[in-house]
Amino acid sequence: MAIAVGVCFGKAGKHYWFDCGDLELCRGDQVVAETPNGLELGEVKAGPKEIPEDSERPPLNPVLRKADVDDLRRANENKFREQEAFRAALEKIAQYELPMKLIAVEFAFDRSKMVFHFVAESRVDFRELAKDLARTLRCRVELHQVGVRDEAKILGGLGPCGRELCCSGFLCEFEPVGIKMAKEQDLSLNPQKISGVCGRLMCCLAFEYPHYKEIRRSIPKVGSEITTPHGTGRLTEVDVVRQEVVITLEAGGRIRLPVAEVPAAAKPDKDKPENESEDETEELTAE
Repeated sequence: MAIAVGVCFGKAGKHYWFDCGDLELCRGDQVVAETPNGLELGEVKAGPKEIPEDSERPPLNPVLRKADVDDLRRANENKFREQEAFRAALEKIAQYELPMKLIAVEFAFDRSKMVFHFVAESRVDFRELAKDLARTLRCRVELHQVGVRDEAKILGGLGPCGRELCCSGFLCEFEPVGIKMAKEQDLSLNPQKISGVCGRLMCCLAFEYPHYKEIRRSIPKVGSEITTPHGTGRLTEVDVVRQEVVITLEAGGRIRLPVAEVPAAAKPDKDKPENESEDETEELTAE
């Protein structure tokens, strides 16, 4: 039975499980762990917990130690080196006239390599740039092309709500976000209102979508004919948050009723499978 902790490398990154051995660790501890890419400095985000041994699963990589003063000093020095490398890379990109936008530089904790993240509209031949940077910086160099959502996650910022971007603050992985999620929540389909700073549909559209989807399964569709104690009418509006509907009566006038008071015969069958033909992952791009 191994005692493991979940360690996160970088801000709002996915945590990975490591064998902490005899170390007494808790959430928030800075640790040095052995990864497939070498030694890395990370933060404990989960655990410790017991993980049963499994012969079919490879053994967990170990946490070597709690980060000490020297480790933290090394990390700060690496940050300074990243800034220098960023400026050098900008000069080289301009020199080679490459159609790419440099986003960030990551210097491995053990200083074995530097990773340069960039965005570009198409594939870029950066082989000569990588060789030049390796000679200038005297270490192994990797260049990674990332998408616009990854760009927002790396750079950070504030969303339309005024809070820190979800992807930069706490989302470990991106989930598909579709137009149907906005429609289900009665949101405007104006790209400027439902798109994030990356130009794609906001990640937060997916947060409440399952709740709206479940509630709507117990509410008649707009246009349904409904018989009420006040007369027959047609459902014209649905307020999912308050769980109320607005019915326009044939005799004139409108009434607002709680969903619980809508006749059961007018409600859809919850057991009937929904039509999922609409593309869930369709994206809107801001103009």
